[in-house]
Amino acid sequence: MKAIFNRVAIIGVGLIGGSLGMALRARGLASEVVGSGSRVENLRLGIELGAIHRFTSSIGEGVAGADLVIIATPVSVTVTVLQDIIPYLSPGAVVTDVGSTKSDIVRAAEKLMPPEITFIGGHPMAGTERAGVREADRYLFENAFYIITPHANTPPQAIEVVKKLASGVGAKIIEMEPESHDLAVAAVSHLPYFIAVSLVNTVAHMPGSNEILPLAASGFRDTTRIAASSPGMWRGIFQSNREQLLAIIRRFRSEISLFESSIAEDDGENVEVKLENARRVRSGLPSKASRYLTSLYEIVVTVPDRPGVIAALAAPLADAGVNIYDIEILRVREGDGGTIRVGFSSEEEQNRAVLALQELGYQVRIRQM
Repeated sequence: MKAIFNRVAIIGVGLIGGSLGMALRARGLASEVVGSGSRVENLRLGIELGAIHRFTSSIGEGVAGADLVIIATPVSVTVTVLQDIIPYLSPGAVVTDVGSTKSDIVRAAEKLMPPEITFIGGHPMAGTERAGVREADRYLFENAFYIITPHANTPPQAIEVVKKLASGVGAKIIEMEPESHDLAVAAVSHLPYFIAVSLVNTVAHMPGSNEILPLAASGFRDTTRIAASSPGMWRGIFQSNREQLLAIIRRFRSEISLFESSIAEDDGENVEVKLENARRVRSGLPSKASRYLTSLYEIVVTVPDRPGVIAALAAPLADAGVNIYDIEILRVREGDGGTIRVGFSSEEEQNRAVLALQELGYQVRIRQM
């Protein structure tokens, strides 16, 4: 693929910045990717892992001559970084960020940016609870939503630059107003983290928690997975999106109160209505909420508990020309085996997978959604 960027500067070569750099390099989208940041050992690792071509510890030197600058720092320092790099930016440069809050940053950028340089807010909705360039993945943005938040006066050619970045790394582009973006992520991203942390702390502060926590099954672990994310990063997100998050927390508290009242009054009928409403809405979500694929065709396979079992499943599916879209270990009991959920993008692939695995003696069933 022909390079569409001459030089891309990435400030903050961590999970997201590193993954963007890997995707840009692997796809040949940039002639040069330059990293900058405060931790030299992390930047050296970025070169080793293929996220950047070269690095500098000076963000001013890092952005010099770049046609695209990506600020991949925590949202708490994005505006400060923007202020620091403005004197070093080339005329015509486009600057974007990857933070999960937008309103404050976009408003500040509108006041700061000189006429010949454009800032466009960006938010690739991809990532994990892990952090650092060591966790970066060149495929992280494949089919993920990439939200951009231009304002009314943003030049169309600058918007096109960020769209080329997003589509170039395999993402699906959505344009939103900054305020609409912040309300949406407060509901589907920031509130879940708030709940996960609250749930962990609730159990951790119970008498006898040392005996209770080891009993945590998959439901507790799945619900609280994101509580393992970086506290410093989330502190900045909560501060930046405080008003929107507080509005969603109040709404959530109201729902909890209604649910609690139904349980306290032994109103089993209303409890079941709430449970059924939640089950119906949750079942209608795509398997990967950040993906455009609205239907996933799934099978559940019973497998023995032994090393290499996932590879043993994948090989015959590859031989049958079936592409695995999603895979999840549902249950594993030591010595007794377990079950694995495998998802495909079409019913035809689902049926071929069933036949291929049944021929090898696996117990397979189609999962009804």
